[in-house]
Order: sequence, then structure tokens, then C-alpha cells
Amino acid sequence: MEAFNRLDAVAAPLARINIDTDQIVPALYLQKPRSANFGDFLFRDVRRDAEGALRADFPLNDPAYAEARILVAGRNFGCGSSREHAVWALVDGGFRAVIAPSFGDIFFSNALKNGLLPVRLAEDLVGGLLATLKARPGARLCIDLAAQSVTAPDGSRASFEIDPFALHCLLEGLDELDYTLTQSARIEAFERARAGA
Repeated sequence: MEAFNRLDAVAAPLARINIDTDQIVPALYLQKPRSANFGDFLFRDVRRDAEGALRADFPLNDPAYAEARILVAGRNFGCGSSREHAVWALVDGGFRAVIAPSFGDIFFSNALKNGLLPVRLAEDLVGGLLATLKARPGARLCIDLAAQSVTAPDGSRASFEIDPFALHCLLEGLDELDYTLTQSARIEAFERARAGA
């Protein structure tokens, strides 16, 4: 997993609430192996029309957001089913962070385990970011994970909270298995002490 420290990147606005995991990656693609590029399926049914053509009115289809690595969305992002594929689609689509007032609980947990930073900010702050990003396509945000802050294009800064264990793992680029492996010496010492007891 890639370490996450400071991300200064184009942010894309998706001013919708209750974006569920089926919208993020439709069920049709859930049988694909993890090795598939799930970014190809990101928002497939809302991003494209019935013939497969890109919808001009969908924000991520705007060339100004082609390099976006941060997604800003409305409340309850990632609600619905527990599919981890939704996080894979965002990560494979180039996103490292999603900012929203609230998230589906399982999506939030899956995001942290896969190196995608879910940032909870107050609804009025998110509303202000969405308005700015819509008015200034291609504008950048800066997320400083160590400082737990988001800096808007106008220089204003907002703080967010994150669980200390998740913070450590993201900063170090560790998934749960990697973290366990960093504790190998302690685990082996415990096992030796236990065997000798």
C-alpha cells in the first residue's frame, strides 16, 4: 500500500447525497478478480449512457477533473452494500481521498484498509468546497494527513479526526497484514515465552 502523507491535488466535486456502493461500482462487475482495473467500472452506470457514451453532465467526465485525486461529495457517501470493490474502483480510478460530511460505516472501514483516506468535514464546509470546485474547475485541495487538515483553494484550513491506528498505517503505507508483520519479533518473543512457561 502506498504511504499517504501530504496530498496536493485536483479535487472533483460530486454534489450528490447517498451515493451508494452500487453507483460507485455496479454489481455487474463484482465477479472480476482484484487484478482487474476497477477504475474502468467507476460510476459506470451514472457516468455513461445506455450506449456507453460518456455523459457530458457527469462531473468526472469534465476534462478539468481528469487528474483529480480527491473526490468531494455529499453526505452518506458509500452507503449501501458492503462491497470492497467500491473502494477498489476509486483507488484504481486514481483517487487517494474522499471528503464528505459522512460515510457508510463499512465503506469507511474498507477505505482505510485499502489506502483511501475518507475525510469527514462538517456539511457547511463540504458545501463550500463543492461550490468552490464547481466554480473553479481544476482547483486543488491539500490534505496533510499528519496535521489532519484540509486546505481549500482560498487558503482556509479545516481539521479532521482519524483513528490513531488508521493514521499510523496510512502514514507508513501499511495494510493490516503489513502491520502484523512489523510486530513479528514481538510475536515470536511472546510465543517463545509462552512455550517455556
